[in-house]
Amino acid sequence: MIAVIKQGVPADQVQNLIAWLETQKVAVHVSEGEYNTVLGLVGDTTNVDMELLQNLEIVENVMRISEPFKNANRKFHPEDTVVDVSGVKIGSGNFAVIAGPCSVESREQIIDVAEQVKAAGATLLRGGAFKPRTSPYDFQGLKADGLALLEEAKKDTGMPIVTEIMNANHLPLFENVDLIQVGARNMQNFELLKELGRIRKPILLKRGLASTLKELLMSAEYIMAGGNEQIILCERGVRTFETYTRNTLDLSAVPMLKELSHLPVVVDPSHASGISRLVKPMALAAAAAGADGLMIEVHNNPAKALCDGAQSLTPEQFADVMNGVAKIREVL
Repeated sequence: MIAVIKQGVPADQVQNLIAWLETQKVAVHVSEGEYNTVLGLVGDTTNVDMELLQNLEIVENVMRISEPFKNANRKFHPEDTVVDVSGVKIGSGNFAVIAGPCSVESREQIIDVAEQVKAAGATLLRGGAFKPRTSPYDFQGLKADGLALLEEAKKDTGMPIVTEIMNANHLPLFENVDLIQVGARNMQNFELLKELGRIRKPILLKRGLASTLKELLMSAEYIMAGGNEQIILCERGVRTFETYTRNTLDLSAVPMLKELSHLPVVVDPSHASGISRLVKPMALAAAAAGADGLMIEVHNNPAKALCDGAQSLTPEQFADVMNGVAKIREVL
């Protein structure tokens, strides 16, 4: 249920209403927009007298929300959420590009890639330290050593770092990570999501391989229910019957998610296609679709990459993509 407060109502009257609503055993989420304030009621609202609430002088409108995701719902929070990742803002017109290798392989590799993607216009550095791989025999990442190398690249370039977490027990190692990524395989790892809800660090939540948009938003709800509202949604393609590409990039997810939710939406064209030559057209299409950012894999020597070399761009190719994205955004 949400209650829209009339414009110009004094703050003390709003606080009195919130105090009364909390006596009805519901949590109240306050969203202050440019023109009005929206009170989102979370929990068992059956005891709240909807007609009484509607007739209060300070209340403009009351409505029930049928969708199971409440905190992530745009009806609860009409204004776009802007997530601040150590000074880099994402959402509501703030466009960010996350770039870097699939996995951190060495100091020389990550420093070289970091410097080159920053020069091309990237705003955040990505790199995998813990790598979930389909085969147990594939490279699993440098783990804590990889995180240390990412921090070194951050000091060298000033770029905030993004890396994936696989286990809640690893959280102490992620203290200096600016944006924690939840990968597609862990999108419905609910115990991990609950733990991430208890921290106050931005989360990049990737869509699962075969997950609906509703399921993605419900996973975001798990994190938000714990109090962490700094979430960025990521469309990275879904598994379909198509075999020419690694996945099928669902660009319709961008405007649909932005209609359903106030959370920023970024697109990962690298994992979506799995083919480096398709990254540029998919990145341009994502920008045109209204995405709040891109996540692109870049390696200084893709042919020798220990992970996902086939979908990685060279720094020169990445610079070309950035030029194209800039032109698309100028048109928009």
